Amino acid sequence: MRRLYGVFLACLLVSSPLAAMAETPNVTVNKAWMRYLLPDIPAGGYMVLHNSGDADAVLTGASSPACGKLMLHKSEDSSGMSMMKDVPNVTVPAHGKASFSPGGYHLMCMQPKMKLGEKVPVTLSFQDGSKVMFTMPVYGPSGAP
Repeated sequence: MRRLYGVFLACLLVSSPLAAMAETPNVTVNKAWMRYLLPDIPAGGYMVLHNSGDADAVLTGASSPACGKLMLHKSEDSSGMSMMKDVPNVTVPAHGKASFSPGGYHLMCMQPKMKLGEKVPVTLSFQDGSKVMFTMPVYGPSGAP
């Protein structure tokens, strides 16, 4: 009886919403890289997110130990001037992609703690509580080779 009770509890835990929240969404990361200039200048992170799932994936944040703070940003033209602003989230459409590139969406790394040539760990956080972890190679001002 004790053994059956333990199996029952294990089944409840695996099927609970908390267990489902830990799953990784159907999002993969390609062409990821970080543009690093100087320690006192923010670095930019670029990538392409692909969603193979049947539902949109909503990116709500990012973090990295290589950044004092890592934010979702977007560059926009406003009256002929290029401006950057925080965005609360980025939607990766079902069976689609979202591109993070110079002049558009990007990750803004404040207080960068990295060196050219190394790979920095990054964690993306999604609205459903899931996370995607990967590394970004660090390149200089001219960008990815």
